[in-house]
Amino acid sequence: MEVPVSWLREFVDIDIPIELLAERMTVAGLEVGAITYVGVPQGFVKGVKWPKSDHLVWDRDKIVLGAIREVKPHPDADRLVMAMVDYGGTELEQTVTGAPNLFAYKGVGPLDPPLWTPFAKEGAEVWDGHSEEPKRMVLKEKKLRGVPNRCMVCSEKELGLADEHDGILLLENPGDYVPGTPLQDVLGDVILTVELTPNLARCFSILGVAREVAALLDKPLREPSYDVVMEGAGIKGEVSIDIREPELNPRFTLALLRDMEIKPSPQWMQRRLKQVGQRPINNIVDVTNYITFEIGQPLHAYDFDKLKAHGGGKAPKIITRLAQPGETLDTLDEVHRELDPHNILVCDTESILGLGGVIGGADTEISDTTKNVLLEAANWNFINVRRTMQSQKIFTDAGTRFSRGVHPSQALLGVKRGIELMRQTGGGQVAQGIIDEYPLPEPTVKVELHAAEVERILGMSFTAEETADILRRLSFGVELKGDVLQVTAPDYRMDISSDPITGQADLIEEIARIHGYNNIPDTIIADMMPPQWSNTALILEERARDVLVALGLRETISYRLTTPEREALLNPTPQPSPRTQGGGENGNGSVSHAGYVELANPMVADRTALRHSLLINLLENAAANARFTDRQQLFEIGNVYFLRDDDPLPDEPRRLGVLLTGARRAASWINDESGDNADFFDLKGVVEGLLDGLHIEGATYARSTHPSLHPGRSAQLNLNGKKVGDFGELHPLVAEMFELTAAPVLVGEFDLDALLEQVEPNFGTQALPTTPPVLQDIALVVNDETPAAAVEAVIVKAGGNLLKGVRLFDVYRGDPIPAGQKSLAYSLVYQADDRTLTDKEVASVHQKIVKTAERELGAKLRA
Repeated sequence: MEVPVSWLREFVDIDIPIELLAERMTVAGLEVGAITYVGVPQGFVKGVKWPKSDHLVWDRDKIVLGAIREVKPHPDADRLVMAMVDYGGTELEQTVTGAPNLFAYKGVGPLDPPLWTPFAKEGAEVWDGHSEEPKRMVLKEKKLRGVPNRCMVCSEKELGLADEHDGILLLENPGDYVPGTPLQDVLGDVILTVELTPNLARCFSILGVAREVAALLDKPLREPSYDVVMEGAGIKGEVSIDIREPELNPRFTLALLRDMEIKPSPQWMQRRLKQVGQRPINNIVDVTNYITFEIGQPLHAYDFDKLKAHGGGKAPKIITRLAQPGETLDTLDEVHRELDPHNILVCDTESILGLGGVIGGADTEISDTTKNVLLEAANWNFINVRRTMQSQKIFTDAGTRFSRGVHPSQALLGVKRGIELMRQTGGGQVAQGIIDEYPLPEPTVKVELHAAEVERILGMSFTAEETADILRRLSFGVELKGDVLQVTAPDYRMDISSDPITGQADLIEEIARIHGYNNIPDTIIADMMPPQWSNTALILEERARDVLVALGLRETISYRLTTPEREALLNPTPQPSPRTQGGGENGNGSVSHAGYVELANPMVADRTALRHSLLINLLENAAANARFTDRQQLFEIGNVYFLRDDDPLPDEPRRLGVLLTGARRAASWINDESGDNADFFDLKGVVEGLLDGLHIEGATYARSTHPSLHPGRSAQLNLNGKKVGDFGELHPLVAEMFELTAAPVLVGEFDLDALLEQVEPNFGTQALPTTPPVLQDIALVVNDETPAAAVEAVIVKAGGNLLKGVRLFDVYRGDPIPAGQKSLAYSLVYQADDRTLTDKEVASVHQKIVKTAERELGAKLRA
């Protein structure tokens, strides 16, 4: 939210540099994200760092307030005039200008009162108003159609206030200012951009921020006036209210202004609205926006005559109710809306007037012909407003405030303040009385706070008087009873809990904020350190990360939210998922959402449900990064989520996902050829490296049936007979879905919990060998369907203690190997720890391996 300091000063005196104020606000929880300087120089405070601003500073001597005393015609140009400007000097300065808004005053003689405008003298730096691109210029004397000119009367664009350049800026009566007053003192300002979080609902207004500043600086707060001049006939009998859903609409107030005039709002109001990002429209609409930002109570104005016309001239009856099936509404943003059953509506007896707390309808909006205005200030249930904004996909300033929480007490203050400003800016008479329906009053929040509890929580001592002083600065009512404080929260502090325990914590947080978190001293714990317990699950997870990084992979961290439709792309031939009820696609072709944990109010359309697989994240990341690199080696560790029938909370198993694509190795200065693309065996090497790094034994591999993987280039990892995951080349159809077709994509997903269960906390080690090894090769011919892992297992079993290593180095099919068979060649390492092996010993073990393989697998030694 934008907070102009000039507006802030209307409610509280600020006697410290703005940069220091921004720092203190940020420390207190109101983060100031940026400071915008309007014509004034940036301040610099020791110890407070803000980015240096390159904004235009209005020179105090050269850019001043000028008074145009006369507008003369140019002797040689119909489109130029000569403004005679009083700038506080001894003589009037003749300034040539083509400003169209001065032509009406050309040749009429001396102006009384004068036209007030910003005036730039020779040598002043301003923005070039005629340049398409932002560009500064320094004023120098030159002739304009034969008339010397060295100064300028300025537009908003030339001062950096706005982009308008269709006339000079004419100011309303500047009050006590005189010609020659530095423009910094008249229009200079500083605007704080405050990044408000949802829990700071009380600060979504200038007054709300001023309350915080007053407490931080220990200054008195000046509330705006809520007095109303009511001179018209009474409002009673002119309009009535019928609240049918008090839980959704706790309060509704109305005030009536008769015989007013629609016209532009005062310049001071327009300027403030522009500073907070609002576009001035007319005095009535501008007042509703002004009050929204000033005190945080949104208002809505109706054309009272249009309301009466709905009822055939009878007194309108305002009804708030829930929407009925099939109802629609044309809103002020020119959108035709189909209403939802949970939408709370403002209606009369004939039609719908608006969406409560969000936006009004177009049928009764203020127009240039409006003469009588009915002003609404109401209160709405914040959860219902939030649902309405989500379902209708509409976000307004009113909805933003109501969706965070506005206390019903603010409605009466808002309608009083608003109707009086409308009277002041548009004339007319305010009807005596205010219609106020308040069927569901909010209870007053009272909390008992013990001074000892403050010290226990914060770790520093506050006296009861010091605590009471801080709370009173925040407008809390405090009654001292010894060291116990009876605290009454102001009505707008809806964040203070009435629960005794939570309420105390809320108050202590306020004390810490205003005292300053940075002022709480560092202390060493005075008690014994609690016993330390290691987190085995986290330690093993981190060890897995370290191993994968050492293998050359990079970790990714992804959103856990996706959509069932996106995850359906992982299956080239959709079928029911074993973890869902009827997963995959329904008979009508739509993707089933069964088994997914879905958000009730998703913020974006592509983040609606918690994921079932890490593969979707890895593939999306790879597709996004494919524009920048051909080689990617990634892994992710995270949770997936499945609904459970026996528990409202989902199952959240940990998964490990791996992805390889592109060149097998990165190009280097030694060899700029990166080699072949990674294939199945590269990924299998990563899996084996992970198992070896975690000291996990008992791994076997089987053919995988995972639908996302290529049926002939994938495997299932089993540990001690239990399936842990699948890995292999991505199915070509799935790769095509993600536009990853430049190179094979290798992926794997593993049950991390099951994987880490197999880690032995104490693993064996042995000394480096002191005897020479004996290296021999063996080639066995087996059935084509026999897995290499099964052959290796037989070799290891038969080799006994003398066999120290087995490595498959060749697979061959073809002549002279018979059809349906293959040759597997292994490199074997024989070694004893206590002696050098003889040829006879090695031959005996070698022969045993051949016989065992023949007996158990039907293998034959290849000649």
